[in-house]
Amino acid sequence: MKAIKILAAAAVVIFSVSCKNNALDILPQDRLADEAIWNDQKLIEAYHNELYNSQVHGFNVSGAYGKYTDELYNSLACCGGDLFKLNTYNSDNVGQLGATIGDFWAESNGYLYNWNIAYQYMRKINVFLENMNTTTVNLPNKARMVAEAKFLRAFLYFNLIERFGGVPIVDKVYQLGDEATFKRNTFEECVAFIEKDITEALPDLPDRYLSTDPNYGRATGDACKALLSRTYLYAASPLFNPAKDLQKWQKAADAAEALLSSGYELYPDYQALFEMKQGDVQNEVIYSRGFSSSNGHGWTADHLNRRFGGYGGWWGSSGPSGNLTDAYEMANGQPPYLPDGTVNPLSGYDPNNPWANRDPRLEATIIHDGSVFNPGATPSAPTTTFEMWVSEDGTTYGYDSWKTNGDNPRTNTVIKKFMPSEGPINGSTPREEQFPFFRLAEIYLNYAEAKFELGDEATAREYVNKVRHRPGVNLPDLPATLTGEALRERIYHERRIELAFEAHRFFDVRRWGIATETENTIIYAYDVIKDVATGTKRYKRVNLLDKTGTFQAYQSLLPIARDELNRNPELTQTKDWPQ
Repeated sequence: MKAIKILAAAAVVIFSVSCKNNALDILPQDRLADEAIWNDQKLIEAYHNELYNSQVHGFNVSGAYGKYTDELYNSLACCGGDLFKLNTYNSDNVGQLGATIGDFWAESNGYLYNWNIAYQYMRKINVFLENMNTTTVNLPNKARMVAEAKFLRAFLYFNLIERFGGVPIVDKVYQLGDEATFKRNTFEECVAFIEKDITEALPDLPDRYLSTDPNYGRATGDACKALLSRTYLYAASPLFNPAKDLQKWQKAADAAEALLSSGYELYPDYQALFEMKQGDVQNEVIYSRGFSSSNGHGWTADHLNRRFGGYGGWWGSSGPSGNLTDAYEMANGQPPYLPDGTVNPLSGYDPNNPWANRDPRLEATIIHDGSVFNPGATPSAPTTTFEMWVSEDGTTYGYDSWKTNGDNPRTNTVIKKFMPSEGPINGSTPREEQFPFFRLAEIYLNYAEAKFELGDEATAREYVNKVRHRPGVNLPDLPATLTGEALRERIYHERRIELAFEAHRFFDVRRWGIATETENTIIYAYDVIKDVATGTKRYKRVNLLDKTGTFQAYQSLLPIARDELNRNPELTQTKDWPQ
C-alpha cells in the first residue's frame, strides 16, 4: 500500500485506515451512494446541512458540563459523568464521555470526550470540500456552502484543542487501503489552521443574518469573527501561554474589537433571552444551535425537578451548588460573604433570606425555595410556590424537597436558565429554545479580559460594566479603584455569573490555571429548615461533596483514551498525562 505522510510537529500518530474502530479511520461510503450524492443538488445540500450536527451543544444531561465544575452538585453514580465527581477520569475511562455518535450516554455527557465525533465529522467535511472541487452540479450557493464547511471544520478544531491541546490536523480524504502517518500538531499550528479556514471562509459568507431570517443559524462572517475571538483568547490564556506573550493578548483584543461595532446589543431581559427560539426577535446572539418541534432538545425534562415530571439531572444530579449561588452579588454590587466566610457587613445580606436583593441574574438562573415558576405547567401541584424545606425534626418536608422524591436535587435548587416560563412542560414534548454558541456579552467579556492583560484596566472595567448594565440587571459599576489582581478576579467572576450553564466554566477555570483551586474544593448547598408551628425558615450549610486533593494541574487537558493509544502506538498522550 502507498504510504501517505503528513509531516508536522510534536508527536506521531500512525493509524491503519482499515482499522474499524479508530476515530481517525477512513470509512468510505458505498461507491454507488457516493456517486449519487455528488451528482444530485438536493442530496449535496442535504449532506451539507447534516454537517451542522458536528456542533455539540450544551443541552444534555451534563448541564452544559456544569456537573463537571462547581456550578452543579454532581451526584451521578454511573455512565461517565460520575468520573468528574472526584476527578477520577483517566485514559482508561475517559472514552465513556464520548464513545460514538448516537451513543445515549456519550450524547448525555455532551461528548466532552469529543475525539471520536470530531474526527468522524472532520472526514465528512473533508469529503464535502474535495467533492466541491470536482462536482459539475450547478449549486447556486456553492461558495457559501464551502465557506460554511470551513467554518464548521475550524469550530471542530477549536473544540479539540480546548480539550487536548495540539491534535493531528487532517485536511484531506484518505481511502480504504491507504496507509497514513499523522503527526500530532502543536497547539500553535492548530490555531494557525483555524485562522486559515476562517480567513478563507470570510469572503463568501454574509456578515450576519437577523434572528428572524430563515438562514439564521448558518455560519456567518460574524460567527467566524466570534470563533476567532474565543480561539485567540484561549491561546493567550495561562494554560496555553505560560510565557505570557502579550502579542497573543493583543490578537485576542483585536479579534473581540472587530465585533464591537457590528450592530449587536444586549437583550434587555436576561431570563427571557434564554427562552428564545431561532426566529424570535433579539439582537444579542451571534450564532446558535436551533431546534424545532421535530428536532427538539430535552433540557427541561433532564433538569427540572419532579414538580414538572423532570429528572433533576437524572436522579436529582444537577442541582445548582451553594458555591454558585453564593457567588452572585447583592444588588448593591457587594459580595454577600467576605473571603473568610463571614457575612459582608456592607452587603445587606441576610443568611436566612438569602434570595433577597441579589444580582437579578440569580433569580433568572436558579429556582429556589419560595420561587414561583410557570405554575400553569403544574396544575396538580399542591402549591404554586416551590417548597424545598424540611421540618426541624426531619419528619415532614415540602413538595419539592429532596426527601420527597429522588428527582428533586439535594441542593434544594433547580436550574431555571433556558426553561420556559410559560406554556406546557412535559418530557414527551421536544423543546425549541436555541443554545447560544456566541453572543455579545461573551465578546464584551473577551475584550475586557484581553485589555486587562494588556494593562488597559479602564477599558476592562468599561466592558465588564456594559454587561452589568444590561437593562433588568443594572448592577453598579466596578469601582475605579479596583485594579490589579482584584480586578482580574472580578473579570473572572463576571464571566462565571453571566455565562453560567453555557458550557464555559469547565474550560475557563482550566485555561486560567485556577482549576487546582475550584476543583479541589467542597461542593455545598443549603438546607431549608422550617419550624412548622411558626412557618419560620432558616438556612443551614451542608457539605455534599469533598473534592479536596482530587485534581492535579495536568488534568486541565483531557487524556486520549487508552484504546486510541493502543491502536496508534506512536500517538503520544496529552501533555503531562501518564502514557
